[in-house]
Amino acid sequence: MVKQQRGEATVDQLLTAALRVYSESGQQGFTVQAVTAASGVSLGSLYHHFGSFDGLAAALYTRCMGRLFEELTDAVTRTRTARTGVRALVRAYLRFTQEQRDAALFIHASAYSGYLAIHAEEIRAAKEVMLADIGAWMWTRMEKGEIRPLSVPLVEVLVMGPVAEAARRWLASTYELDLDEAAKVLPDRIWCSLEPE
Repeated sequence: MVKQQRGEATVDQLLTAALRVYSESGQQGFTVQAVTAASGVSLGSLYHHFGSFDGLAAALYTRCMGRLFEELTDAVTRTRTARTGVRALVRAYLRFTQEQRDAALFIHASAYSGYLAIHAEEIRAAKEVMLADIGAWMWTRMEKGEIRPLSVPLVEVLVMGPVAEAARRWLASTYELDLDEAAKVLPDRIWCSLEPE
């Protein structure tokens, strides 16, 4: 039991340090040496818990996605109507981006990273679990005729596509995108794409 707790603490220490290193040093500074130095955990321990540095990065991505989906699920499941749920989901995503910028940056910057490809199956499985409650919420609303009947991938594109792009642009700081303005405009615009005809 104590050994398991120590192992969990080490994993947490490594992931917390890895996110801090990424947020402070960017992709170029996100190295195994930087993470082990920042965490105070040995290279051997990192490999013991994650198998490789890519494994650590994939675990960090999954952790950050978990935090995001927890916020989205909480926002959606507290609503009563399809419209308020979709709007709450969009606002929660944008709020997460502002309030947990480091995690949001890692999620969006990881989109084309090698560790996602190497660990694609385990990440897909983890996302499937994370999305289950939101998917069930959407499906129930579709069955009731409150949301236009569309395939799950298309709903995901219509809802997450615009909000993820707004977050990406804000995080990149190269576009003059006001996230507060996006939070006022996008919820209703996205809802219009799902509203029954």
